Amino acid sequence: MNQIDIQYYKTSIGELILGSFGQELCLLDYRYRKMRTVVDQRITKGLNAVYTEKDNELLAMTRTRIAEYLKGERPEFDIPVLMVGSDFQKKVWNALLTIKYGKTASYAELAKSIDQANAVRAVASANGANAISIIIPCHRIIGSNGELTGYAGGLPVKKKLLDLEKTYSGYIQ
Repeated sequence: MNQIDIQYYKTSIGELILGSFGQELCLLDYRYRKMRTVVDQRITKGLNAVYTEKDNELLAMTRTRIAEYLKGERPEFDIPVLMVGSDFQKKVWNALLTIKYGKTASYAELAKSIDQANAVRAVASANGANAISIIIPCHRIIGSNGELTGYAGGLPVKKKLLDLEKTYSGYIQ
């Protein structure tokens, strides 16, 4: 059986769970999110692997990069990621990667960006299934009315991340 190295990481936005498979990050999520079991099952089944609490160089680098991001020092990430999900989910997650630091988009805009304008609910569901938070910036998706909508880390955390990005987006090249 394959192994996914995991570590827990306490931050100012809550406790995160980080996981790597080989030399790629496959998990960066909120430890206590509602969909924790569903997300973990999708990843372990998709990679035919088990979680093993073990640190490694990639997880250490990820912790450093997240700390830099939370201080407003890192608008982009250079960590190799492994998306585990359906082709549709991966399409949505790749579209999320195009939303720039400090910017937001609606679910409808995200759906249009993948040529699935009528699939707003499916896009929202895929957004919510994202297991690599912050790096794949699902927090940048808001309701069409400009309101904050669901987020695995909770709406206060989503607001904090968006505020942080707005604050620092003018300073970062």
